[in-house]
Amino acid sequence: MFQIIVHLGGWAPLVVIIYKFLSNDLTANPIQAIEQRTGLTALTFLMLSLACTPFSSILGWKELTRRRKALGNYGFMYAFIHLVTFVGLDYGFNFRSIWRDVGTKSYILVGLLAFVLLLPIAITSFNFWIKRLGKKWKRLHTLVYIISPLVVFHFLLVVKGNLTRLQGDLVRPMIYGAIVLLLLILRIPHVKKSLIRFRRWIQGSARKVLSNLKAPKLILFIQP
Repeated sequence: MFQIIVHLGGWAPLVVIIYKFLSNDLTANPIQAIEQRTGLTALTFLMLSLACTPFSSILGWKELTRRRKALGNYGFMYAFIHLVTFVGLDYGFNFRSIWRDVGTKSYILVGLLAFVLLLPIAITSFNFWIKRLGKKWKRLHTLVYIISPLVVFHFLLVVKGNLTRLQGDLVRPMIYGAIVLLLLILRIPHVKKSLIRFRRWIQGSARKVLSNLKAPKLILFIQP
């Protein structure tokens, strides 16, 4: 059931974008709207994929780790659509113009770097590469720890936020950045082990409470 929810959630944003585009409901600048929607959706799925492992360990819900790959692939899909929309629809595949604007629009360089780092992760997300690369596969996929902050930084640059002067649209990038930072902290072995111990203590305490609640009923039942 959870697998179905993940895949429905993965395709739903694209269906909404296509529907709004066909019904001319993507604001006065549809290309910019598509770029913004696909970019934010890509970042959201990357964060969900990043959250699977720590929350699976902390909550004891192994189903999350099984959906990590699908969530990451959806993140790549929307990042690819985001890039193609930017290069194809916004610039008309005019790479000279893109290269010229890199000097004044640094978010292009940061976004491209994040996509280039994401590309090998997406390519090697299949079982064939997992078996072939072995331990190297895990090391390769630690790139997501760099990619996620890079995408947040790209987002900050796109909305023209200035952290030093606290200017621009800082709220959304800072929220996403705080979530990414939290997820990275939860991956620190010492932090994760402490939270796992806390979860087990809660579970043990709950079992004791339940057993104590059942004990008096059992005594009353066996009395003549």
